[in-house]
Parts: sequence; C-alpha cells; structure tokens
Amino acid sequence: MLWQSNRQKCRTERHARRKVDVHASEPPTSILHPHALSGARVANALAVDPTVGLDRRQVERRLRRFGPNLLTIRGPISDVRLVARQFAGSVVALLVAATVLSLAFGQYKQAGAIAAVLIINATIGYYTERRAVRSMEALRQLEARTARVRRDGRAQQIPADQLVPGDVVLLDAGDVVSADMRCLSSAALSADESALTGESLPVEKGVSPNQEAAGLHDRSAMLFKGTYVVRGSGEGIVTGTGLMTELGRITKLVEDAESGESPLEKQLALLSRQLVWITLALAAVITTVGLYSGRPALLMVETAIALAVAAIPEGLPIVATLALARGMLRMARHNALVENLAAVETLGSTTLIITDKTGTLTENRMEVERILTPSGEFSVDHRSAAILNEGRAVDPAADPELMRALLIGVLCSNADYDRQAMSGTGDPMEVALLRAGSFAGLERPAQIDAYPEVAEHPFTTATRRMATVHRHGDGHVAAVKGAPEELLAVADCIGTKEEPLDEATRAAWLARAEQLAADGLRVLAVAIHPKAKKDQPIIDGLVFFGLVAFRDPPRHDIAATIAALRGAGIRVVMATGDHPSTALSISRAVGMTEPGAAVMTGAALSNVTSADETLRRSIARHHVFARVSPAQKLELITLFQREGEVVAMTGDGINDAPALAKADIGIAMGQRGTDVARDAADMVLLDDAFATIVHAVREGRVIFNNIRRFSMYLLSCNLAEVLVVGSAIFAGLPLPLLPMQILFLNLVTDVFPAFALAAGEGEGNVLVRAPRRPKEPIITAGQWRYIVLCGVAISTTALMALMVSTRWLEYSNQQSTTVSFITIALAQLWHVFSLRERTSGFCRNAITENRFVWYAIALCLGLMLAAVNLPILATALEMAPIGMEGWVLATTCSLLPVMASQCWLGLGLRLAKAMTEQEVAPPKRNHWF
Repeated sequence: MLWQSNRQKCRTERHARRKVDVHASEPPTSILHPHALSGARVANALAVDPTVGLDRRQVERRLRRFGPNLLTIRGPISDVRLVARQFAGSVVALLVAATVLSLAFGQYKQAGAIAAVLIINATIGYYTERRAVRSMEALRQLEARTARVRRDGRAQQIPADQLVPGDVVLLDAGDVVSADMRCLSSAALSADESALTGESLPVEKGVSPNQEAAGLHDRSAMLFKGTYVVRGSGEGIVTGTGLMTELGRITKLVEDAESGESPLEKQLALLSRQLVWITLALAAVITTVGLYSGRPALLMVETAIALAVAAIPEGLPIVATLALARGMLRMARHNALVENLAAVETLGSTTLIITDKTGTLTENRMEVERILTPSGEFSVDHRSAAILNEGRAVDPAADPELMRALLIGVLCSNADYDRQAMSGTGDPMEVALLRAGSFAGLERPAQIDAYPEVAEHPFTTATRRMATVHRHGDGHVAAVKGAPEELLAVADCIGTKEEPLDEATRAAWLARAEQLAADGLRVLAVAIHPKAKKDQPIIDGLVFFGLVAFRDPPRHDIAATIAALRGAGIRVVMATGDHPSTALSISRAVGMTEPGAAVMTGAALSNVTSADETLRRSIARHHVFARVSPAQKLELITLFQREGEVVAMTGDGINDAPALAKADIGIAMGQRGTDVARDAADMVLLDDAFATIVHAVREGRVIFNNIRRFSMYLLSCNLAEVLVVGSAIFAGLPLPLLPMQILFLNLVTDVFPAFALAAGEGEGNVLVRAPRRPKEPIITAGQWRYIVLCGVAISTTALMALMVSTRWLEYSNQQSTTVSFITIALAQLWHVFSLRERTSGFCRNAITENRFVWYAIALCLGLMLAAVNLPILATALEMAPIGMEGWVLATTCSLLPVMASQCWLGLGLRLAKAMTEQEVAPPKRNHWF
C-alpha cells in the first residue's frame, strides 16, 4: 500500500508538472499593453527563455493555435464576377425581359438585336475592367520575406509567415519588422514607422516600459509589423502575429470600411429606375387604351414591346461604358491607374480631399533647412546647391564657424551620400547633413581620410546624443550631435574662439531651438570635444557650434496643385499622424492654411460621429488634423460624408489604408505607397505626383458632363420615338416606326452620335466651376423639361411628315412609314447640335469642335442611305422607295426642331450676356437650357 501510495503520488506530481509545462507553453491569446511591461515579464507571460527561444514543439503548437503570420489580403477578382458586374442594373433587366418576350411572341430578329446590345455592352465593360483589375492585382504582389530568430538556443533564418508569439527575433539595420514585438535589447536601434504612424523621422527604440496609455507614436519599447530598422541592432520578442498586430487591426478596419456605391453608380441606378417605371407605365397605358378601343390583344402586346424598346435607350449602357473606359485610358496616360470604371467619374464630383502628409504632400525625406551658428543664421537652397545668408549665396569657407558646424555633421555619421546621384542611404537626418556638407565641398570620404574615425559612441535614449572620435594631429577630437538641451547642458564654450557659455547665452540658444521646433522643424545641436579620449564616453567639456534645423520638404508641385483644386471649388484637408507643429508648418508652406490657422489633434476627435452638431461643425471647419489614428481618419471621413461631402482620400502608408477604403474614392501612391494602401485604393498614382489629381478631377468632370449630354441626347431621341408611335396609335394612323426600325435607330443612328458626345474633350472652363452637388441627379428637373420639349418637337415633325405623305402625297402605309423613319432619323442627327452650352457660340462650341461628331453624322447618313437602298437591309427594315418628294419632305421637316432649339439657345446666350453686363453671374450648373 505504501508503494502504491508513493507511485500514485509520483503520478500526481508528474501530471501536475505536465499541466504546468503545457500551460506554460501555451501563451494567452494576446498580452494587454506589452509596451507597459518589462521585457522579462513579457517573456514570462509568453513562456519563453529569451536566451534559448522556443523549441520545435512549442512552435508547432503555437502555429496551429495562432495560424501563419499573414494578413488577409483581398483575393483576385474572378472573371465570372467581372462578367456578372456587367449585367447588374434595372435597365439591363428590362432589356433581358424584352428579349424574352420577343422570343415568346416569335419576334426573333428583334430579340437577337436586343441580345446583341447586351452582349456588346458586357464585352466592352468586361475587357476594360479586367485590364485594370489585373494591373492593380499585379501591384499587390507581396514579396516573400524572412526573419532571423533564436530557436532551440541557436539563430535560424525562417520564413516570416512562420513567426509565432514568443519567438525571439534578432534585428539589424535594414531588416523589415515582420511582427509586433517587445524590444528586449537595443544598441542604438531606430525604426522607420512613417508608413504606420505618419512620423517622418526614425523612432529610437529602447527596453524601458512606456506608460500604459501611450499612443503608437510614443511606444518606444515596441516594434511594429510593416516598419523597418534604419540603424542599430537589437532583439525583440513577438507579441502578436497576423491580424493580432497593429497592422492586422488596420487591415480589419480596411475590410470593415466599405465605401459603397460611387456617386455616378447611384445616379445611373436612379436614372435606370426612372426609365424602367416610365417605360412600364407607358406600355401599360397604351396597351390598355388599345384593348379598350377594340384592337387585337396580340397586336397590342407586340406594340407594348415595341414601345418598351423605343423608350429604353439600348445604347445608353454601351455609351456609358465606353465613356468611362475612354476616361480610364486617358487617366492612365496621366499615370493614374483606375480599377473600377465608375470611380473614373467620382473625382469629378469630389468636394473634399483628405490627404496624408508624409510621402503625399512631402518628399518623405529630410533636408537641412537652416543652420544657426554664433556667426549668423544661414539657409540652404537645395535647387542651386548653395548656402544663403539673408537671401544671398555665401562662400562657406569664408565662415570658420559655419564650416565647423557642417564638418561636425559630415564626421558624426553612419550614412552614405552620392552627390552625383543626389541620393543616400542611412538615417535621413544624417543623409541630409552629408548633402548640406557637400554644398560646402565637404565630402565624407575625404574628411574621414583627413580625420580617421577611431571610436563611436552611438545614440541612446538616455544620452540623446551621438559622438564619433577622430584622430587629429597627435590627439583626438570628437564630433557630437544630439538634442539641443542635452548638448547645451554639457557644453562649456561656444564658437571657434571658445568663449565661455554662460547661462544667459545657453537660455537664448534653447529659446532659438524651441522657436525652430514651433515652426515645425526638427532640430539638432552640433558640438566638438577638442580633447576627447577614444575609450572614454563624452560627458562634458563640449564646444557648442550651433543648431541645424531639418524639414521633410513639400513636393515641388503641391502648392500649385492645391491652388488649382481650390479654384475648382474643392477643399483640401490634411490628416496626419505626425506632430501638430510639423503638420501646421507644412500646411502653411503648401498654401493649405493661412497664418494663425489652428490644428486639431486626435485627442479631440474621440467619438466624432456621436458628437453634437456644434462640435461636428467646428471639426468640419478645420483644415489640419494631427496625431490622428487610422480609426480617427475613418471617423473624419464619415463625419464629412454625413455633412454632404463627396470625399477623396490620398495616402501611401499602412495607416491610410482604412480611410482609403472608406472614402468615396481612395487614391494611393504607386511608387512609395505600401501594398496595403494600394490594395485599399480605387486609384493609384503611378508617378506619385499629387498634381495628377487635378488631371483626374478634370477628366471626371468632363466624363460626367459627357454622360449627361449623351443621356439627354438618347432620352430625347427615344422619347420622340415613343411619342410618335403612341400618337399614331391614338390617331388611327399607320405605325410611323416598326419595331426593327426602332432598334435600328436606337443602335445605329443614335449610338454613333452618342459615342461622339462621349468622346468630347470638354469645355475649357471645367476646372473653374464649382463641383456639382453630391445629390444632383444626372438629369435635373430643368433638363427633363428640355428633353420633353425636344422630344415633342422631333415627334411633331415626324407626325407632320407622316400625315403629309399619307394624305397629300398619297403614299402607301409602307412608304409613309419610311418617310417618318427618315424624318426622325435625320432630326435625331441634327439634334446633337442642340446640346451645346447655352453660353457658347452657335458656330464655335464643344459640339462643333468635336471631330467625332462630324465623323458620326457622316457615318450615320451613309448607313441610313444603305438602309433605304440596299435590298437586304430594306427588306429587313420593311422600307419602301419614296422618291425625291419624300426625301425633300423628310429633310425639311427634320430641320425644324434644331432650328427651334438654336433659337431657344440663342435667347439663353443673350440673357447670359445681359446678366454679365449687369455683373450678375449666370447659373453654372444647368448648361443646356
């Protein structure tokens, strides 16, 4: 019994140990606030010894539990889905119904013609969108990356997607951070987090815990997936992989941030629904009246189908698709790649652009802006590679203190700079110092030969300075750079004369540094230690030589672009994760804000969407938002959209991706943009040029105007066909148009002029007009009235020709139908000239200067002659010879509507001129009546 008890006790102890081991090898799903815990506590929570790392069994269990270290990237769009897109919409559904009914009643030619329209439209849309979608997918290809980890007590290189929580990762300069991790050790470790937070400068990383409430910008103890190490080395323990990282949370925000339909899609859907209901109502009324008057039921059903065919502009889907496709191609020539056809127009209706700062408004690189020395204040002109004093170029060699300040920047560096290529590698501020030094003839290789480096004291968060020790004569000298307050605190002298640095002078220099920082500049102080020891740290005894101020320069085309957007009535707002003073400085530099403008920080944007109206309006009036998180950018976009704005969002960073997806149109940078940002965007600027947006805005407005113009053209032509058929039925006259003739008009003589209108280059004043109202339909109430007037005029002249040919010329029914067909076909061709702007001239306007209009008219005249004279077409369309009298009658009647419309437009032009003379601006929105 004793033996059994001991054995049972041993089993119990082993079982307990196993439970502890198993529990210890399975970390919690996530560790709350790892940045606020010590590295040892994080390692303990993750059940790992950092000196050994995870073993194989732990890795396998955690990989099964947490999955691979991957983000959910949007999969490729299938060809089936692309085809299905082309058959969405109520107009297409009605055309399909008309095809089915035509087949049911034996109207095979009519059914085939309508089906051909659907197939042509789907084919054009499919191939155009497929080309763009596949181009976007090619941009999204993510390169495979690896990570160096410590497992089973030795360093290993593994695929980055195999990282699991608890892995100990070894980091060096140039490495991409492949997971979120708590920093365990740091040797001057700095990471570029601009893509994640918008911070334009590298962030120093250390092992000290941060405050629990610290934002991403202030978590110096953490390294984040998607960033990269710019200098130093260190170790980190993985705390989150895949969607459990900060980047993963942003990816989930992208998935949740659905932007919905574009404004054009909404308006086309509205127009389609209006057309469907109008068509069904007309068909029902006319069929009911015909049956009530005793006409045969089969005849009235066929007539209803003919009226439906007449009422629906079958060419509208084709022309709209081609208009958007042509706009997409024109944007591509301006280096703007658009994935969705409808997004081409969205920029034209944009009223507000929210833009990131780093990499979008700025170059995402640092350059020396000012140099303050005891001898004076200097600025740097990077275009002419000159150093200026009071606006005039100076010879740096004539100022020893300026040369000494520049030399310190060149020596105290780990970066490289190629003056011929005007590019460098390493810390951005060090590259900027090397470039400024090259303007004074101080090339680093030559200076290192003259002053060989014998030791380096790297930057640390404790000392906030870096020093390099160089051989100089029989001794050593140290070049030092760092935070102004730190260097001034340990400096004893100032300038080449080494005058004592008293408290008043020290305070004055600190005030100058604070003023530079308030202006949005990054500031470093430079100093030397004239009697340094290569094996001893630099503690005191510095000689102070001044301040160097840096900035991330605005891109050269930004100011002009923002001015052009303002001229187009578009407001530009900045939302960045960077520091408020930096954001405000850049906004002033690019003309986005005036002096004295306020900046709103992310801390003031909590619960924006639930704020009261006063707060929402206050927020909406601001132009600059700083320290904004990805979630707050989403709330800003939602706020502006609720205020009735059509919002475009531009950005290039990971932190911009959710906002890019939420906006009405997202615009990402193609060269500097991250994969996540490009994946979320509707449009990618292949050349990263913000000015491309102006071209896109103009193209979008031209496209909408063209869509409105050819929609009015097609609708007025189709209304004329409905009115002339319906009126003839009520009056007991022969049918003026047969179903196949209606299809010929809709698909041939109507479509080609509509194509020509869709290809218009637009008026020269497109970009000086205000954006159209977001809820403004494609066809406004006033334009519907103009459509009705034109439709009534064309149908009246066609009925006039029908009656004259029947009663005066005593033509047969087939001949009279041919006369009315030719009359309405010619009237519709001339009708294209009725769609010029009312403020434009009769002879010189966007219509007459569009060469495609003349090509279309010539082609349609030839096709119409062929339809009448070629036996095969004449038989299919049931045409009959009409002689010279019939042609004169049809031509004369066809000219009456365009003459009436030109008189109407001429009256509008005179009214506009009269209003201009009275200094009253004419309305800008409705241009054709």
